[in-house]
Amino acid sequence: MSQQMSKGVSGPRILCINPGSTSTKVAVFEGPEELFSVDLRHAKDELAAFARVMDQMEYRRAAVAQAVAERLGAGGACFDAVAGRGGLLRPLPGGVYAVTLPMLDDLSRAAYGEHPCNLGAGLALDFATEHSCPAFVVDPPVTDEMQEQARITGLPRIRRRSVFHALSQRAAARRAASQLGLRYQEAKFVVAHLGGGVSVGAHCRGRVVDVTNGVDGEGPMSAERAGALPCFALLDLIRQGEDPQALRREILTRGGLFAHTGTNDLRDIEARMDAGDEAAALAFQAQAYSVSKYIGGMAATLFEADGPGPDSPRNAPIAAVVLTGGMAKSTRLVAEITRRVRWIAPVIALPEVEEMRALALGAELALQGETPVQEYGG
Repeated sequence: MSQQMSKGVSGPRILCINPGSTSTKVAVFEGPEELFSVDLRHAKDELAAFARVMDQMEYRRAAVAQAVAERLGAGGACFDAVAGRGGLLRPLPGGVYAVTLPMLDDLSRAAYGEHPCNLGAGLALDFATEHSCPAFVVDPPVTDEMQEQARITGLPRIRRRSVFHALSQRAAARRAASQLGLRYQEAKFVVAHLGGGVSVGAHCRGRVVDVTNGVDGEGPMSAERAGALPCFALLDLIRQGEDPQALRREILTRGGLFAHTGTNDLRDIEARMDAGDEAAALAFQAQAYSVSKYIGGMAATLFEADGPGPDSPRNAPIAAVVLTGGMAKSTRLVAEITRRVRWIAPVIALPEVEEMRALALGAELALQGETPVQEYGG
């Protein structure tokens, strides 16, 4: 352990790394104290130069190293653990996992899907190796608590799976519960993570019983994902000669707001709207409409059919609709979604959700032996 821990100063020093579609969030905590936090934005054309997500590893590692050096200096960068955002692995219970070779192998091969979050474990291990400390992932996006009926589709051989912004959504729901004087494990929330990708989840008494899976092409459009599309139209494109892999990349990385406006930056779109750009305004409205539609759908899943009656505590109203993620920083977008969904429940916007703090807390509890460190076997 580092000097900070051995002396019992405020707590272990933990480096947290959270790679997303368009940015890499980096933060360092010393116990409850945040030493720094930064959101490193990556230009679309720079990311487009990499054929595969894993090819971005050195590019992102260098950006993280520079951010740490600039803020802590060479002597200050001494860590007791490194926590990375979990990637697309096999379905797992939530919790803390040690970074292992089978985990890295599945992520490198994109065995369960390709997404920038797959870089989190490898980045964590790189820095952990450098500082001779453990590397963890916390509440990976494959956290699976879906109710069985939510997995069923109209084709028995195709089942829905749970892949979403688990770390962000759960941290936001817990914070909203705290603000309302409720226990997360006893209340109901609809949570929408609004970023380069969008996921909308139904949180029922501590479990995410249904959620949109943008990696599989479900849910609302986002800054760069197309969201749900008419399946026959997609089949027609493939029949007409479209390459399925190229089409997949377009749907996941060049769809949504980017496809309609040429940018995935909501600030640029709002500036165009202010300048009278009607096309930008329509794309913005479509984004708000799309998210609102899925919030309404998830609200319906929170009715507990096995409860004794509509007036029983088990069928209590939804406590809040919670909006989090980078796009929730837009007061205009939050206002438009709120206008559409406030009839469901009060809307709480938490753009600065303590997602990074949740990573640090998971690693700290693991170091202290207060939560089990699970091992991924592949």
